[in-house]
Amino acid sequence: MKRVVITGLGAITPIGKNTKAYWNNLLNGVSGADKITRFDPSKFKTQFACEIKDYSPLDYFDRKEARKLDRFSQYGLISTEEAVKDAELDFSKFDVNRIGVIFSSGIGGFETFEKEVIDFTDSNFQPRFNPFFIPKIISNGLSGQISINYGLRGVNYCPVTACASSTQSIIQAFNYIRLDKADIVITGGSEAPITESSIGGFNAMRAMSTNNENYSSASRPFDKNRDGFVVGEGAGTLILESLESAVKRSAKIYAEVIGGGESSDAYHVTGTHPEGLGAYLAMKLGIKEANVLPERIDYINAHATSTGLGDLSEVKAIEKLFKSNLDELQVSASKSMTGHLLGGTGAIEAISTSLSVSTNLIPPTINTTEVDENIPKELDLSLNGKTSREIHYALSNSFGFGGHCATLILKKYVG
Repeated sequence: MKRVVITGLGAITPIGKNTKAYWNNLLNGVSGADKITRFDPSKFKTQFACEIKDYSPLDYFDRKEARKLDRFSQYGLISTEEAVKDAELDFSKFDVNRIGVIFSSGIGGFETFEKEVIDFTDSNFQPRFNPFFIPKIISNGLSGQISINYGLRGVNYCPVTACASSTQSIIQAFNYIRLDKADIVITGGSEAPITESSIGGFNAMRAMSTNNENYSSASRPFDKNRDGFVVGEGAGTLILESLESAVKRSAKIYAEVIGGGESSDAYHVTGTHPEGLGAYLAMKLGIKEANVLPERIDYINAHATSTGLGDLSEVKAIEKLFKSNLDELQVSASKSMTGHLLGGTGAIEAISTSLSVSTNLIPPTINTTEVDENIPKELDLSLNGKTSREIHYALSNSFGFGGHCATLILKKYVG
């Protein structure tokens, strides 16, 4: 088995349009929630979201190219360009047959689909669809575009498992490299779900917070008064590379990927298992593959969306698996700042987890003022600002509608 490391990072998020800004704002506890500006939200139960601030596609693409790309693809291409530059990759020096792309989106071109259907009905059902309609909406279009942009002919596909999508992409990228089927894989996820039909749909499910009066603090994982998630948008890209390749070219290394666990709740199409059975199994399998004991894990970047059942089921799973070192473990919830990026969330959280491992800093959980009484008091939820501590092993969780559970295990790289 080949060893696998992370050599490049790229992010565009509601709290920063590059990795440095995203990480600094995470550490400083900046909320990305604000009133929706993309459309008039006054008729909706939820009128706020975590939008990317001051975004114009023309800052990144020419007008002709931008028209061919849905917003989710734009975000993914932007984060990938940053990650490739960060890793200092010159693809002309590699065998491009052994460089792949495994990149996710939970929904794909939501904005394009909505616009085209509205235009279709407004035109008295005249079939005058944009010729780029289908390429813009398909979830795998982004992974294909990344491959095309860089001329990469290795593995290329798009796992779609709702909010677990990009974590599963990273796990599969890890598997391809360690099995020596690839030397480098560009991986991650992107989502652009802040649209009228998306907000309306999640409202109908009663999944999102409706705290319109206090929107900046509405995403409050683990809080007794949490009332649902806050939707966010953006993308994250990671460059996974064999250790052999990274050392050969003297690449900087953020962290080593040592395990991935995948499972199913087998319980409900949207709700998590009340006892966190899927979450427990995914974490257990990931730790087993990493060949470490649970008590060696220092930090968990929790999925923690700020929903009533979801937060508690994850905590129950953590309590069950880490009962021997629960008082030494630290947990944080970055969605308290970024909101929930759905299919992109695992990628930006893998980025922050790798930065925690490399810098020994843990971002806070913000907005949580009264911890749910069902959460063990000895569990450190990172409520008092950023934390500095030695992190040897870290774990990042992602769970998606349909019961999909995925856990990524990272280790501090020591050359």
